Amino acid sequence: MQRKHYDVIIVGAGIMGACTAYYLMKTDEKLDVAVIERDPTYTRASTTLSMANIRVQFGLKENIQISRYALEVFKTFGQDMEVDGEAPDIGHHMIGNLFLVDEAGERVRKKDLELQQSLGCKVEWWPPEKIVDHYPLYNTKGYVGATFGAEDGIIDPYALLIAYVKKAKSLGAEFIKGEVKEIKRQGKEVTGVRLASGDELGGKFVVNCAGAWGPELARTAGVEIPVIPVKRQVFALDTAVKPGGDLPLTVLPSGLYFRTETGGLILLGKSMDEDPVGYDFRWDDKRFMELLWPELAEFVPAFDTLKLVRGWAGLYAVSTLDDNAFIGWWPELKGYLMANGFSGHGLQQGPAVGRYLSELILGIPPKLDLSIFSPERILENRPISDDSWAIV
Repeated sequence: MQRKHYDVIIVGAGIMGACTAYYLMKTDEKLDVAVIERDPTYTRASTTLSMANIRVQFGLKENIQISRYALEVFKTFGQDMEVDGEAPDIGHHMIGNLFLVDEAGERVRKKDLELQQSLGCKVEWWPPEKIVDHYPLYNTKGYVGATFGAEDGIIDPYALLIAYVKKAKSLGAEFIKGEVKEIKRQGKEVTGVRLASGDELGGKFVVNCAGAWGPELARTAGVEIPVIPVKRQVFALDTAVKPGGDLPLTVLPSGLYFRTETGGLILLGKSMDEDPVGYDFRWDDKRFMELLWPELAEFVPAFDTLKLVRGWAGLYAVSTLDDNAFIGWWPELKGYLMANGFSGHGLQQGPAVGRYLSELILGIPPKLDLSIFSPERILENRPISDDSWAIV
């Protein structure tokens, strides 16, 4: 049995784990940081299976600030993350997000818009005629307008993740292939982790960045968090009629969303109440044919003729308390931190969350106060009060 001691052990090398490792090493290269990932190919990682949306259109101030920080990071990402003369290209394109609004949602949407604009976001209210002027394929009947975010867009999730992994490694973080079976504790203090191999790694701090598997991992330390793994499906479509240019990520009040993809395809998905809970990665073409296609064709009549090219399924780690993440210390176990329950918008939050966790660990005053997401609210049964919305 191998035993080794680290300053920080991070479980999960998806976007949260990789960003946390990067910011720790960037701040203090003398740290011994281990990042443990059971699947370095990221075949089933939520990071790489996402639709890779970046948006500032949230209804909570802190979520907006998190995304604005990511946009700042992306401006100089290539040069900042260069390793051995290679600058990563993360394919960041601001194609926009368009959120359709019906009469029932108008009050909340305009309240959100006011908040977004007060924080410096480039988001506008578009009446139906402006929507059709920009995207003539759309049928706006039944909608009072939409909010359009010019800074919203897409990114290459795999390229983003690997850039953080490579940079963290170059700064001295150790990435270990292995499965953590247990978070070790002594009394009310974390002591490290035990791997499936039998090896035990000691650590002063353990960070749970295990995504949809985060609740299972937390349970090994006696910690219960209200997060469930929910299957989300994405479908790639080849439409007979092609849009004249890029379509933004377009979101209907029902939860249906779609955007253009490279190769002239359309990516489409929808979060539904009946989406199965569990670790199921099968995708179902009947779901598209029977449920999603009719709704898509009603909004974009030209898409009534198309071919379903492929599809895939990934997992959202859904926070059942309030659709917002749990970030920071677990108050009942010294040295244990978490970044869990991002409910589908974690990719864009990686940079700010990774920086914040590193600041907590190193005792540095946070540049962005994310204490609203403290896991302590689980123990107090205190959801974040927000009459707005989240795409889950």
